[in-house]
Amino acid sequence: MAGKNQTYPDNRGAVPLCYESVNGSCPKFIYPVVIRVPLYIFFGTTVLLTVIGNLLVVITVVHFKQLRSPTNYLIMSLAMADLLVGAFLMPPSIVRSVETCWYLGNFYCKVHSSIDVMLCNASILNLSFIAVDRYYAICHPLRYQTTITPSVTMAMIFISWSVPGLVGFGMIFLELNILGYEEFYYNNFYCEGACILFQGGLSGALSSVLSFYIPGVIMLSIYAKIYSIAQKQARSIQDKHNTNGTSASKMERKATRTLAIIMGVFLSLWLPFFICNIIDPFIGYSIPPLVFDMVVWIGYFNSTCNPIVYALFYSWFRKAFKIILFGQIFGQNSSSVNLFRECPCK
Repeated sequence: MAGKNQTYPDNRGAVPLCYESVNGSCPKFIYPVVIRVPLYIFFGTTVLLTVIGNLLVVITVVHFKQLRSPTNYLIMSLAMADLLVGAFLMPPSIVRSVETCWYLGNFYCKVHSSIDVMLCNASILNLSFIAVDRYYAICHPLRYQTTITPSVTMAMIFISWSVPGLVGFGMIFLELNILGYEEFYYNNFYCEGACILFQGGLSGALSSVLSFYIPGVIMLSIYAKIYSIAQKQARSIQDKHNTNGTSASKMERKATRTLAIIMGVFLSLWLPFFICNIIDPFIGYSIPPLVFDMVVWIGYFNSTCNPIVYALFYSWFRKAFKIILFGQIFGQNSSSVNLFRECPCK
């Protein structure tokens, strides 16, 4: 989500402006070259890692037949959200953060903010449905195939994108985020060269609670239940010395553990933003703009981390990445390569 810009419409005088010839222009803070260049290099590298990493995840799930499962389709949907963060949100945000001005116009600012809200909500909905998928896979394995069907998975993915899209574009273009605060916003925050997502007290609280805190608590509860059931299943297998299906069960538990880490990374990296977002209206919007910009970027870095987590914890993802990076996917029957040593993917 877009946070506060590093500009305010007061403090004129000799302060440089985003648009020198435009009345009502935002003041501009100019970083020294020794700071600007490293910032552009750092953010540019982050964009490349985010786009390439998530593109690899998408190609992996699409290309290899073994990975075409409900869980992996949900992972691919999450990777698409992260890919769009890297491709469409990060580049304009880099210019806004380093140059401290927005030069792409008011309309694209609204589009950018709408996509920002949409992708954050799409990510958390995808993660929520992944938690549901893992719940049935671990806690109700006999019902998994009949409950998490391809049509159910497609419905989950459709909901994960359509609802956030309506919320994001509806809230921004209908200006529901400033409802009741219009005069305060235009008198104290709006200026030419700024692109901020201002939220009134009620809007900030509702959006934070509904988009982050409630889904976060639900996901944590689901994974706590999954962990409890998985521990009981592991003890039962050990007690019975039953090896039938043990390998598959271990794969399910490992997949669940990895996806729980993905969820934990998401909640941890976005928590600073949502803390600021929910308290800022109630402390007179006194959180410094630079702090808001920092917590937004911390949230964006989540999209960079996810492919790294897959590579660290999934040996078959690492194998798939190598096949793609070395161009072996163009070979005959490459989509049928066995990415697993012993057990086929669920």
